[in-house]
Amino acid sequence: MGYGPAEPPRSAGPFHVRDAAILDSVRTRLQIGWTPAEPTPLDDDVVGRVERVRELLDGKRVVALTGAGISTESGIPDYRSPGAPVRTPMTLEMFLSSPDFRRHYWARNHLGWKHMDAARPNVAHEALTSMQHQGRLVGVITQNVDMLHTKAGTRRVLELHGCYGRVRCLVCDWQISRHRLARELDALNTGFTERVRGRGAIEVAPDADATIDDTGDFIMIDCPGCGGIVKPDIVYFGESVPKTTVQQAFSMVDEADALLVVGSSLTVMSGLRFARHAHRTGKALVIVNRGATRADDIADLKVDHLASVVLPALANSAQMTANVS
Repeated sequence: MGYGPAEPPRSAGPFHVRDAAILDSVRTRLQIGWTPAEPTPLDDDVVGRVERVRELLDGKRVVALTGAGISTESGIPDYRSPGAPVRTPMTLEMFLSSPDFRRHYWARNHLGWKHMDAARPNVAHEALTSMQHQGRLVGVITQNVDMLHTKAGTRRVLELHGCYGRVRCLVCDWQISRHRLARELDALNTGFTERVRGRGAIEVAPDADATIDDTGDFIMIDCPGCGGIVKPDIVYFGESVPKTTVQQAFSMVDEADALLVVGSSLTVMSGLRFARHAHRTGKALVIVNRGATRADDIADLKVDHLASVVLPALANSAQMTANVS
């Protein structure tokens, strides 16, 4: 199953204004002007829990499973953290429903993806990289599509839901980088960005009320090889994570002695199954997340706080012993 709230997909149908509003809300997790909620100060209870995490992970091979909550302080909001706008996930059915829907989607993507591309890793991403350099982290399994772990220099990053930087054909699997596609779309749609923004018709925001007329003149390419539909290489709601990717993730968990879940509510099975697997196989399960998760009842330890506060404390811990060859 793809990422996002566990809601049933809508039936395909004609593209209309309500579709545009829904699409606007899910085009990207990054919106201009959105800021995460203010962090809660560390109290004695949280400090004590962090110390217990240090002790629990001491000498263990750790694999991290990360969700959107690790990236909020890089300016990329998630679905469920305090202060996040309400949004509905994109479904594959919605994307495939009509050429007009896809045109509107790609027009907004053409404006919005650059903001995600400009996002930079925060101290939580950097802390995981530091833990890997110290020989304490096996690798990262991420539900995010923002590529921030790779930008932070972390090696062995498994992207469960793909990434925004690639586009592929749904028929023949032809691929193109998002940067190269942007150049081609710029050439096909000269002045589009300036024209539409000048009308105030498109904003990178979750509640925009655009209509098809706003983007009806946008030109999108099809696959140059077979003429098929091209789509970002990300897993939408209604799609399944590729079996090979799932198997690789289970293998990473099996290599480790502990699973560190960071910034994920584990609402969807694509992440929850790995927490359950770690618990069943006797591995330590630690969760760092603001708010409840579906694995709280099986976790050995839970720290309800920002990853940007907790992870640097773990990375800087002098007590933890490297145990990864």
